[in-house]
Amino acid sequence: MTESPVIRLTDLSKRFGTLAAVDDISLEIGRGEVVALLGPNGAGKSTTIDLALGLATPSSGTAELFGGTPRAAIVGGRVGAMLQGGALLPTMTVAQSVALVAAAHNHPLPVAEALERARVTDIARQRVSSLSGGQLQRARFAVAVVSNPQLLILDEPTAAMDVEARHVFWESMREFTSQGRTVVFATHYLDEADSFADRIVILSRGRVVADDAPAEIKAVVTGRVVAFTLDNGTADVRAVLEALPGVHAVDHRAGRFSVRTDDSDGVLRTVLATWPRIHDIEVVARTMDDAFLALTSTKETVR
Repeated sequence: MTESPVIRLTDLSKRFGTLAAVDDISLEIGRGEVVALLGPNGAGKSTTIDLALGLATPSSGTAELFGGTPRAAIVGGRVGAMLQGGALLPTMTVAQSVALVAAAHNHPLPVAEALERARVTDIARQRVSSLSGGQLQRARFAVAVVSNPQLLILDEPTAAMDVEARHVFWESMREFTSQGRTVVFATHYLDEADSFADRIVILSRGRVVADDAPAEIKAVVTGRVVAFTLDNGTADVRAVLEALPGVHAVDHRAGRFSVRTDDSDGVLRTVLATWPRIHDIEVVARTMDDAFLALTSTKETVR
């Protein structure tokens, strides 16, 4: 018997009047996958998550978790969620908040283990009302994992976290997913999706425009960027660069030129021959940011 996908969305749509927040999405996510949902504001990420969790009723289509209804999976303790609007009681401590959720499940993690996994042991006795934005996100994570879920859904989990807190969060997440759990997270941080997810789904205008491994998503945009500094560079330099074969764009700021091209070797040879006094030369591959912008500015679907 074939195992059901952890998440199956079939022809799923959600409309608010004439606005299609989610527009005919079909998506399957298997056991053990770590999937990032990317998209600009208004792309439909949070609405898709709400539909998958049964928190919103679809206008058409269906959402299934573990082959059944979202409600059945959640009641069975198989799903943990960390949502943007998730609120904790302000008068309770972090430890009390986690213990309260643990008491509602049949096979929860020990509260101390959940606190440790979320790296909130040091603030366990603080009241929720006294937490900073980043601390509150980590407390929400502890609440999400204490049910010992097979599926963890996170909506902008590192919002309000500083760089160090984000690093600590993803360190704890790697430990959590190393046990074969399924994780789906929506994020605005492309570097998080690139470094942590093994699959990226990009949404734009409520539709899936790309669904692939990070390396394949980045392969959508070809070429490299040749960057160099030329002291006393002029508009004539830019005109020469823009006329070179394979050049798509030239950016010039305070003597620093960046040339986006399909022929980085040819550009570099020409630049060195024409302006031998250039310095601080860099040749870099296109980034996840480039792929994201390319895919969300077009209606083409990539699979």
